[in-house]
Amino acid sequence: MKIVSLFLFLTVGFFTGSRSYLKKETTITNFEVERINSRVNEIRDMISIDSKYNTKIAFFVDMRIPSGKNRFFVYDLVNNKIIDQGLVAHGSGSETGTKGNLKFSNEPNSNCTALGRYAIEKCYKGSFGKSYKLNGLDETNNNALKRAIVLHYYSAVPYEEQDYYISNSHGCPMVNEQFFKRIEKLIDTSKSKIILDVYY
Repeated sequence: MKIVSLFLFLTVGFFTGSRSYLKKETTITNFEVERINSRVNEIRDMISIDSKYNTKIAFFVDMRIPSGKNRFFVYDLVNNKIIDQGLVAHGSGSETGTKGNLKFSNEPNSNCTALGRYAIEKCYKGSFGKSYKLNGLDETNNNALKRAIVLHYYSAVPYEEQDYYISNSHGCPMVNEQFFKRIEKLIDTSKSKIILDVYY
């Protein structure tokens, strides 16, 4: 039993990295690792032909993971591993009435999360404090600027994983303030635009 536990710990450590702020117990499954790996390959193909995007770091949000569990992943593209993770809210319009099933929309006033790749743009001071504009790069999210979809923090988003669903946003990827402070350092020190990939 101890050998199995050690194996699981080492496996998780490989995928999540060993930063001190990461929990040793993580909820990411092999299936979720496979899903993120397929997205990583797509992002690598994309950034290899466009020099304006960061080639070292990318952000991924797996909307199939319940909102009470870590599903916002900071990925080290150089060393092929997750180096940070946190909770992120989805839009209230994405709720279907069935927990675990979400719908998505690019339409203004839908309050839905929109799937696709975003370029993280300049920050500004909004009603939620420091926020980053998101430029949707796909047909599924190209109204992001028009819809004022931004990356921001909110006090109602918990830091620790929960056994229940967390609060919803108006369509923005909304995170905990402590987690936001970590990713803001990566964004602000990046000389090129970081990609945020939201998938389901």
